[in-house]
Amino acid sequence: MNKRISLITAISLCTFFSYAQQKETTAGGTSFGIKGGVNFNNIYGKNSNGDDLKNDILTGYNVGINAEIPVAPQFYFQPGVSFTVKGAKSKDVVLGQTYTSTTKISYAEVPLNFLYKPLLGNGHLLLGFGPYVAFGVGGKATYEGPGSTQTEKVKFKNTVKVADPNDVTYFKPFEAGAGLLAGYEFSNKLSFQLNAQIGLTEINPEYEGATNDKTSAKNIGFGFSLGYRF
Repeated sequence: MNKRISLITAISLCTFFSYAQQKETTAGGTSFGIKGGVNFNNIYGKNSNGDDLKNDILTGYNVGINAEIPVAPQFYFQPGVSFTVKGAKSKDVVLGQTYTSTTKISYAEVPLNFLYKPLLGNGHLLLGFGPYVAFGVGGKATYEGPGSTQTEKVKFKNTVKVADPNDVTYFKPFEAGAGLLAGYEFSNKLSFQLNAQIGLTEINPEYEGATNDKTSAKNIGFGFSLGYRF
């Protein structure tokens, strides 16, 4: 699975770079950039009983590259590829004992943003929105209780069968959603950016034999990043 996801990511990366190079020849304004920053993530939705999930924010990070391809004056198409860590924390108190869990899910993410970039002062204002798709590549879940700690690997399956190992935490391998961004690019090509994302597809898998399971879990988050354009 990880090899297939890595191949998909590599193909996506080569495709958008190839497309960007073609546009650069005709438009003469394509640029490339790198970025990295901090995510503040959560998982929202319903548990198996249909009650709202009550999770806490998890701090993750993201690093990536992108291209800005001009499509009209001050408007750009900005495809990219990034590695990002999402997830959530939770805490329960049962009979006076505290139990906590921390779930970290690593994704190879492909954002496809449409960017408005007008002049503002000596630099450019950055305003954008667009969809993203993400492919799970790893992660772990840690469960802590009185006197015990258990760590499980994250694995990705659309349907978990009865015979599958029960000492791992499962999520769907594919996720998609929408994002917003706002920021500023200085005249020296350095930039900062605020962003927000909401997942539109469920990340919880189906469990074979489970009946009346009302689980519905989706990613949500916000963060900031620093970048540089070449």
